[in-house]
Amino acid sequence: MTFAISEINANQSFLPNTTLGFKIYDTCLSSRRALQGTLWMLGGQPMPILNYRCQHKSPLLAVIGESRSTSSISMARVLGLNKLPQVSYFSTSPLLSNKIQFPSFFRTIPNDNAQTQGLTQLVLHFGWTWVGVISTDDDYGEMGSQILKKDLQKLGICIAFHETFPTVSPALKIQRIIGLVQKSSAKVILVFASDPFVVPLMEEISRQNITDKVLIATEAWSTSSRVFIKEFAHVMEGTIGLVTPEGSIPGFKEFFLSIRPTTSSGDVFAREFWESVIGCQWLNQEENQTITNEGRGTTKVPCTGEEILQNDSIQKSESALRISYNMYNAVYAVAHALQDMHSCIPGLGPFNKETCADMRSIRPWQLLHYMKKVHFKNKVGEEIAFDSQGDPPARYDIIHWKVASDGTMQYVKVGRFDDREAEGLALRINLSVTQWNARYKEVPRSVCSESCPPGYHKAAQKGQPACCFDCVPCAEGEISNETDSSACWKCPSDQWSNEKRNECVPKEIEYLSYEEPLGATLTGAANLGSFSSIIILCIFVKYRHTPVVKANNRNLTYLLLGALLICFLCSLLFIGLPHPVTCLLRQSAFGIMFILCVSCVLAKTIMVVIAFNATKPGSNMRKWLGPKVPAFTISGCTLGQVLICTAWLLLCPPFPEKNMESKTDTIIFQCNECSVAAFWCMLGYMGLLAGVSFLVAFLSRRLPDSFNEAKWITFSMLVFISVWGSFVPGHLSTQGKYTVAVEVYAILSSSSGVLACIFFPKCYIILLKPERNTRENLLGKGTKTRKR
Repeated sequence: MTFAISEINANQSFLPNTTLGFKIYDTCLSSRRALQGTLWMLGGQPMPILNYRCQHKSPLLAVIGESRSTSSISMARVLGLNKLPQVSYFSTSPLLSNKIQFPSFFRTIPNDNAQTQGLTQLVLHFGWTWVGVISTDDDYGEMGSQILKKDLQKLGICIAFHETFPTVSPALKIQRIIGLVQKSSAKVILVFASDPFVVPLMEEISRQNITDKVLIATEAWSTSSRVFIKEFAHVMEGTIGLVTPEGSIPGFKEFFLSIRPTTSSGDVFAREFWESVIGCQWLNQEENQTITNEGRGTTKVPCTGEEILQNDSIQKSESALRISYNMYNAVYAVAHALQDMHSCIPGLGPFNKETCADMRSIRPWQLLHYMKKVHFKNKVGEEIAFDSQGDPPARYDIIHWKVASDGTMQYVKVGRFDDREAEGLALRINLSVTQWNARYKEVPRSVCSESCPPGYHKAAQKGQPACCFDCVPCAEGEISNETDSSACWKCPSDQWSNEKRNECVPKEIEYLSYEEPLGATLTGAANLGSFSSIIILCIFVKYRHTPVVKANNRNLTYLLLGALLICFLCSLLFIGLPHPVTCLLRQSAFGIMFILCVSCVLAKTIMVVIAFNATKPGSNMRKWLGPKVPAFTISGCTLGQVLICTAWLLLCPPFPEKNMESKTDTIIFQCNECSVAAFWCMLGYMGLLAGVSFLVAFLSRRLPDSFNEAKWITFSMLVFISVWGSFVPGHLSTQGKYTVAVEVYAILSSSSGVLACIFFPKCYIILLKPERNTRENLLGKGTKTRKR
């Protein structure tokens, strides 16, 4: 401040015929003393008299200060009532931006709203989502920490704990806080406090040797010489924080190095300044008195006044120099307001009747008017201005604490934060120069729960913040393809989740194909049955004049074999990719052909009964031995099935579909029968006819051997009914291609049963026992001859 005022006074062109002076009052970190000093400056008397000014014309135009927000708030309430401008160089409380409460307050340091944004972006940049907050219980600590917590929570960063400690007698509370810090899983601690009050906290952290935490410093203590000492190096290494940008004030270095206590007798602060920078201490009047370093037991070297200030002395005072740059701008802001006032043209002034202020008798409210509009470039080239809240633009440097090779602490600039930049560019950090605590080889992690990988979603832990969660695998059919997904989402209907649940893949297509073992086996069985039917038909055609063939109604036999051949071939309509034509025809073709088979079997059974009864003396059954009865039986029975299938196809025809509901991870290509009632009606009719055939054949089983076909028909119908009786539960308990396989198996099994039971015994006689293929043997005479 002294340098800035001297520089302004030396420049006669800046404020011609005007000399600036100053009064200094030490608040001693006390809000009471700050308020007392404010009233002294306003009233002009050591003992303040409220609402009364002892001097007629007050020379006081503005107040520069205070540093602590709590003190500045007390001062600003009084100064605001008097419309007297106040410019602080270090008070950051957001409360001071309220122009209704503090209409005359300005500052050259950004407020804590901007600082908390920078701290929040810093925490977010390193991926820390689980942090602790420690603050003092004064205005600076309480308000700043509350804003900080709010900003952190907006970005999804959780607060592991928030503890405050008093600025007076904090020892017991700090011990309890440090115990909590040790137990907490949070590795990052934000300390929102002023530098005088951080020292007891650091002492306790050092005493308990807590080295696994990373401290985040606010600008109030990030470069504090009180904390920046070798004793704290082992616990402070890796600390990162914000600082106001350092301005290289032209000429200030030379002014700084020229200060001497011996030549600055009028400067009451010269001796104290010398002690602080040199690290010595002036001896008391009793020169033999032992001088210790603030009670720590370290004896200081006595000051002589002949010590020489070096450049490293400036580096040691860098924290103060950063604050000095804000002070330099604060003084020049007031000076530029005075210059603007001096440049006022009478008749064009801003006050009543367009008048200008009288420079010989300036009123504080007149200066306040010009302070609000101050806008200039300082000698560094930086633009200085105040917004509507009296705040400057927010700019911070980011510094990182590291331990030098000699064990001393030093910090390096690793980035910057400027809220004037576009979103995403406000924060820039160079990680290549960072050096974390010895326990961490890279950026430490501070999370309540580790990130959930793709394929999992976060499930909140009961009673815990949102950052504490369990990783739960996505359910089948759901995926998450990003880290820390809050939910899983369902795959499209034609897709399914892969094994890792991080990607939707096309569902497996299922149908009974010719290529798979099951389909190939059933196809082979169908071909074998078809081939067997053709072979038997050829045998019967070749031996059509033999008694065995003639005795069993050749035409009916040929028809039955042809129907069985088609039944075997019908099963092939069920194998392969469903098409509209195959879906439309397969059930109807199978149902009609099977009814034809069963009708032929029933006709055969009826003809056996009629033939036996026709041989009895006086029987009138001979007239039924012609082809009319079989033809009527077959056509009548088959017509009923044809009507059922025709109505089915006309009213609700089957069609191919993709079934995505039966199996969650599979698309079943199948034929939708459309009408379940029609399907079961068709099977029911077939079962009814098979039951009648079985009953008739069973009742005819005791006929003489010459008419023993009834036995084989009984066996064939028994097989037929057994197969289709087991088909019903099998069909209802399976799905997909296995439902089709069960029906194909039933078709092949029942067809094979009829073919084997009815025709294999006859083929055995025809091919292997030709001696039994005679009329006499068929009528039973051969047997009687042998018995005699």
